This record gives sequence, C-alpha cells and structure tokens, in this order.
Amino acid sequence: MTTRPTAPENSRTAAAPAEVHAKAAGQESLAPQQVRIAGRTSYLLMWLGGCVSIGTFTMGSSFVGTLNLIQLLVAISIGCLVISLGLVLNGAAGYKFGIPFMVQARAPFGFTGTRIPGLIRAVPALVWYGFQSWIGAAALNQVSSVLFGFDNLVLFFIVFQLLQIGLSIFGFQGIKWLENVGAVFILASLVYMFFSVLNRYGAEIQTNLVDTEGTWGAPFWSATMLFLGIYATMMINVSDYSREHRHGSSPGLLTGLYTAAILPVTVFMGMIGLMVSSATGVVDPIQVFSNAVDNTPLLVITLLFIAFAQVTTNVLNNVVPPTYVLMDVFKLPFRVSTVIVGLLAFATFPWLLVREESADGLQIFVQTYSAFLGPIFAVMVVDYYAIRRGRLELDAFYDAAGPYRGINPAAVLAVALGVVTAFVFADFSWYAGLVPAGVSYYLLMRFWAPAQRFRPGPAVIEERRIITE
Repeated sequence: MTTRPTAPENSRTAAAPAEVHAKAAGQESLAPQQVRIAGRTSYLLMWLGGCVSIGTFTMGSSFVGTLNLIQLLVAISIGCLVISLGLVLNGAAGYKFGIPFMVQARAPFGFTGTRIPGLIRAVPALVWYGFQSWIGAAALNQVSSVLFGFDNLVLFFIVFQLLQIGLSIFGFQGIKWLENVGAVFILASLVYMFFSVLNRYGAEIQTNLVDTEGTWGAPFWSATMLFLGIYATMMINVSDYSREHRHGSSPGLLTGLYTAAILPVTVFMGMIGLMVSSATGVVDPIQVFSNAVDNTPLLVITLLFIAFAQVTTNVLNNVVPPTYVLMDVFKLPFRVSTVIVGLLAFATFPWLLVREESADGLQIFVQTYSAFLGPIFAVMVVDYYAIRRGRLELDAFYDAAGPYRGINPAAVLAVALGVVTAFVFADFSWYAGLVPAGVSYYLLMRFWAPAQRFRPGPAVIEERRIITE
C-alpha cells in the first residue's frame, strides 16, 4: 500500500509541497507560509485595527429597548471570549503549518469541496465590504460638505472603493503596516467618541439605558450570538492570518492577544451605537456624530476616523477571504483577485443596508450566515483535533488528483444537518449548529464507507501509534 508523507512537526522545517515564496508585497500565494511577518505586538495591532466594524455600531443600535447598558457590555464580552477561543482553535493549522483557509479546508471537505465553505465565507465578506465602504464614503462626503460645501456621495463611494482596491494589492505587507499605524489612532478616537456621547446625551442614557431593567433571558443570549456573529466569518478563515504570525505564542497567549484586540473596539462600537440610538433614535453613524459633535475640527477628525476605520477593517477582513477563494477556484494571481473583489463590492447595493430601517435586517443577515458558519467551524475543528490529531499531510493537500480529490460527502452532510438545526433555533444559530455538525461529522468519518478515503493516510496513523507508545 502506498503511504502518504506527513509534514514534520515543526512547520518551519517542513518541505513545502508548493513553491516557498518570500513576503514580497502583493505576491501572496496558497503555498505554506515559511516567512512570518507579524510578531506579537504587530499581530495584536493588526487585529485591533481590523475589527472596528461599523456593523457593531448598528448591531448595538438594534438592542435599544431590549438590553440595558450593563447587559450589552456582558453580552459583548461573552461573544468576544467565544470569538477568541474559536480563533485559537481553528487558527492552529495555519499557525503550525503556514497554510491558508482554502488549503486547510481540503482536509475535511476535499480538494473540490473546499469551494463550498470558501464561497459561503466570501458572500458576507463582500456584503460587509460594500456596507463599510459606503459608510466610509459617507463620512468623507460629510467632511467635504462641512469644509467645502461639495456634496456627492456616489462620487466619494467610487473614489473610496478604488482607494481600498489600490491599498489591497500590496497584500499582507501593506495590511500589516496599515493596521499597525492605524490601531492606536482608532482606539484613541473610540475613547474620545464614547465620552463625547456620554457628555452630550448623559441624561437620556441614564433614563433609557441605566435605569431600565432590560433582560437576562433569551434576547440577552441572542445578543451574545449576534456580536459573535459579526466575527464568525473570521473564525472560519483565521488561518489566512495566523500563518503570518511568528512562532512562539502558546494557545493561552494567542487567546489573550485576540481578546485584547477584539474586546475593546467591539465594546466601544457596540455601546456607542446603543447609547446614541437610545438617546436620538438615529441609527446612521454619520448623522449621529454630526449631531453629537458641535466643534467643526473635532467633527472632521471624527468623520475621518470613521472613514479610516472602514479601510483598516475591509482590507484585513473583507478583502483577503474572497481573494483567496478566487485564487483557489480560478487560479488567479493575488492582485487580480483583489481588484475583482473590490469591483464585486459595488454590486452589494450598500446604500440599501445603511437605511434607518436596516438595523433589524442586519440582525437577520448575521443570523443567516452564522447558521452556515457555525457548522463549518465545527466540522473543521473536529477534523483537525479529533480525526487528524493536529497532523496534516501537506503534500496530499496540493495534489488535485490525490486522495483528497473531489468532495467529502461526510462534511457536506454534517454541515447540512447543522444548518437545518441552526435555522430551527435562528436566534442562536451559530451556537445551535455546532454540536449536530461536529458529532455527525465525527461519526460519519469513523463509520461511513464513502468518507474513508478522506481519513488520514497510513503514514499518519503509524506515526501516531509510535508517538503514543
């Protein structure tokens, strides 16, 4: 029987089955990443700068009348802790072996089947890309209107999107420096906006959010899922980022890094959204801060922050995933793929998502894609830890005609079962799909004949036996 070689334990010495590349700007590939560009501080700042989602602001606004300020703070904290643990669990393969998500997913889904989770991951990325670009363009348009009397939102949207496309083609080298430089400015601006809102609307906030009872029941736990759901997309393709982080960080340290990056910006954005919407009834962040800041220079700085934050979030979280999907499916180079992704964001009609009545619609959107992403996450984690015990056959992952060719039916059926369960419990969709998908995938991989080809090869099984003995 032919055996399949296993990559060595230390990914830094593993022979890459595809050409090893240096980290030249814009020359990303799906090959195992041997040159890591982000140390701990850089990695922390990269995530901090990339997680200022204006969707978090809108999500906070949607809980007016449901949760009080303390309940929202606790809900966000629980969601962020789950996010951090999920990033560590699913990012382990990328961190250890240097492979991106689209390659990692070949283990459970098959060489062709990896396009299923890839496309499911790409859709919300494109929608968020367009949504946040429209918000950023609206901020720039407001600056132009205040300073020069020129108002043309459509023009600013086109120019702003082209600017982001231009920044994206520099790849992770450009992303690293953009996020690192912008993170401190972003955090300082959020603190400033938080206290500006408190100062202007303190009485209304006290009445509407502090003195109100709220609930710790089902709506509270649904809120934890929704704030988690904003980042559920990143838990799927976290290997795209963890492969850039230098070796030496333990799982505990990585959990701390992710939490320290995601929690502050999510807390500030979510609570600001809840506070201003409860006080004014306005959901649009541009209108909110135009009303909350009565000093023109400070207003301009605030609006520029909003625009800048959309750039840092988009280039990290909403450009990379669909770009890698295009690279895998159509064999396109990185730069061409980023341009196509930027152009596709125009087609998401983001102006429809920022209307005042869209806050509840965003909740439904997050619940819907979370229903798919939770089961995919469960399948990938069970596959890596329970089926393969943290050991991957990298050579086979780059062989389209090899043992992982085609689609693994076990993964597809498990995800389908998880999705159905998630839609039955729609308010908790991400949570609800985890156990059915994970358990069914494990059982199918163990006992279902059509899935046996996708189990680890004899070389891996023998190596496990030797290590155990």
